[in-house]
Amino acid sequence: MVKKVVLAYSGGLDTSIIIPWLKENYPGCEVHALAGNVGQGDSELEGLEEKAKASGAASCKIADLREAFLEEFVWPCLMAGSVYEKRYLLGTSMARPILGRAQVEYAREIGADAVAHGCTGKGNDQVRFELAYMTLAPDLKIIAPWRTWEISSREEAIQYANEKNIPITATKEKIYSRDRNLWHISHEGGAIEDPSNPPPDDAWMLTVDPREAPDQAGQVIVEFEAGIPVGVNGERMDAVRLLETLNGQAAEHGVGRVDILENRLVGMKSRGLYETPGGTILMEAMTTMQSLVLDRDTTRLVEGLALRFAELVYNGKWFCPEREALEALFRKANERTTGTVTVSLFKGKATPLQAESPYSLFSEELATFGEGGSYKQSDSEGFVRLFGLPLRVAAEVRKKNT
Repeated sequence: MVKKVVLAYSGGLDTSIIIPWLKENYPGCEVHALAGNVGQGDSELEGLEEKAKASGAASCKIADLREAFLEEFVWPCLMAGSVYEKRYLLGTSMARPILGRAQVEYAREIGADAVAHGCTGKGNDQVRFELAYMTLAPDLKIIAPWRTWEISSREEAIQYANEKNIPITATKEKIYSRDRNLWHISHEGGAIEDPSNPPPDDAWMLTVDPREAPDQAGQVIVEFEAGIPVGVNGERMDAVRLLETLNGQAAEHGVGRVDILENRLVGMKSRGLYETPGGTILMEAMTTMQSLVLDRDTTRLVEGLALRFAELVYNGKWFCPEREALEALFRKANERTTGTVTVSLFKGKATPLQAESPYSLFSEELATFGEGGSYKQSDSEGFVRLFGLPLRVAAEVRKKNT
């Protein structure tokens, strides 16, 4: 018997109607809403507590997760250089685990015996939330209404809300489904779904159309310490202010737009538009800084493991031992990823221009094509001979047997 349930609450149509549905299907249970502030903006958070209570919630807690989201979830992915299927910078994937963790923490605080979410049975988020619950609180019952109730469309959800006198702002004409946090905003649904359609102009929200961006390039200097972004243009900043600053500068120049047809964890392909303005700057700057300070073998190791790390994050395995072990490796590899990178912003592109670090492994004396230097070119003769030895042996064997 469920006595108290904590619902991951956004104030949207789905989570609003879940409150009365839970009370109806679990008689006598209290529904407590937990909304996590991960940087979705004041417009989405304003009046959320009142709205939840008007929908029948016993309480509604808004947890400020912005700093923890960046420092504990985003920065490790940045250090790893993790990108899903070459283009997706994992914005929603990184946010779901911290929301699930906050939900579990609130459940413990009030003595709840169940948790619930409003994810559909077709998406990735159901897995991300539920793996967080299973890992952090395996004793809690998990309730996923979209997999059990009879509501099958947006129109039916709106009708249910009207029947229960639930305050909603949703309409049947809503075009796109969006998810926003400090790192990005995603857009799905409507004309976006069909890959044969060009991205609709009215879908984009954060970034200027690159064609209408300033004709004069902008520049931004990003400072890192041990793989962590710590400053912009010579000014030290906390994580939240730093990313907000970069978001503003990048968006002005149309930087960060991505149109991707991705493979969902559940097996289907899904098209989405993503805007990750500040994150695009940071990814470009981090890649450049790492190329300056990481040795070749460590670079190859990080590059190879970054793909696995991205897959684990995308698939909702944030709290699994493998991901935690990989994060420890990335943090160790980036202990000397310290310095500054200057990035140019122009017509939708973020282009690194220069990088400096006290731990730079670049040696002009070794790399120069000019005279002098400590590198003896004659030494390479023996190296090349030994490096190509397997090829020469194989060629001789083939010749003998031809």
